[in-house]
Amino acid sequence: MTIRWFFSKTVRQLAEMNRQMWRVMNEQRDLLSADAITGIEAARVEADKAIRSGAKKDELKRQMGKLEDAARKWFKPYASPAVRENVKEFLVAVVTILAFTTFFLQLTKIPTGSMQPTLFGITYQNLEDEEEFVMPARWKRFVLYWTQGISYKHLTAPFDGTIKEIGPSRPVFPFIRRQPVTFVDASNPRHEETLWIWFPPDDRLFDRRDEPSLIGRRFKKGETIVKAKAVAGDHLLVDRFTYNFRKPERGEIFVFKTKGIQGLPQNVLYIKRCVALPDETVQVGNDRHLIINGNRLTAATPRFERVYEFEFMTNSPYLGHVNAHVANQMGLNGFSLSPLFPDESVTRKLGPQSYLAMGDNTLNSLDSRAWGEVPEENIIGKCWFVYWPFTERFGWGYR
Repeated sequence: MTIRWFFSKTVRQLAEMNRQMWRVMNEQRDLLSADAITGIEAARVEADKAIRSGAKKDELKRQMGKLEDAARKWFKPYASPAVRENVKEFLVAVVTILAFTTFFLQLTKIPTGSMQPTLFGITYQNLEDEEEFVMPARWKRFVLYWTQGISYKHLTAPFDGTIKEIGPSRPVFPFIRRQPVTFVDASNPRHEETLWIWFPPDDRLFDRRDEPSLIGRRFKKGETIVKAKAVAGDHLLVDRFTYNFRKPERGEIFVFKTKGIQGLPQNVLYIKRCVALPDETVQVGNDRHLIINGNRLTAATPRFERVYEFEFMTNSPYLGHVNAHVANQMGLNGFSLSPLFPDESVTRKLGPQSYLAMGDNTLNSLDSRAWGEVPEENIIGKCWFVYWPFTERFGWGYR
């Protein structure tokens, strides 16, 4: 039978019909009479015997007809069978995707610039003062967004009024989000209109630290509320599989949960570079190099080639790893950046199941210099593949 199944299309078709009859019978078993179940089983057994006995093609087709007759006679018809089948296939696909992302690959994105220039977070450019800027046509904006992650946000006041509230972005469909802005009529406070920003990269679009809050600010009809260019952060596939068989290695970019780590927002995912392993001693040198167990990491250390390339490149975007003392020399607040590593004299020893994680953008990264160790149980997996947008970092270009 096995050999015939491979070489005979008719055998495969009859075997599949038989299997489908069995599936539907089980689905409807509580609705079918005893005579119906007996009749269906008899047709199935006869078809199975025909396959196993090596019956000719004509006999196999006759058995297909008998299965169809039995199905029409005994099965209860479904309401909207096409819709039912499509819904079932959709649910199977969803379950398959969820299972795959649970055990093998997970989707995530880079929200901040802490890993630049290795991986990019969301960036903005305010266009309000660029009077000569012309908003691209809709088709061009569509192409730019879905290829390069570039979107343009232009919101104008529908009438004279003020902004009452800016809500969080909300999903309306997979990969599609929108953010509400409640606008109140100046001449009639009871008249409100909700304006929508589509595809907001995140809720920081209206977070202008260099300007007063937009809430309560008055606008004239047609005046620009926000006009900006936004570039989406890198979207990644995270390998959840490999760390089931081995531990994280130094220099790998991994993703971890913040649950239980003091000083971080809880129940979110962070992505950093693993710089130190369990039971190691760590110092952050005044020369911007890490010292692990007394050994200085350099550009010759695997996976740190770019991180320490400033040693031999004058204009390198990478600056190594900065402690509080060096940050103060640069005119920054070293205590907030690296309170756990004031200078290179401080040595910290990791626990037996803990790791240190630091961002490649050392002057703009909230990492283990501020909040300490990453428990092994928090680690989700390692960065594997950039699937969107299609920049030079697409695929494995970030490595």
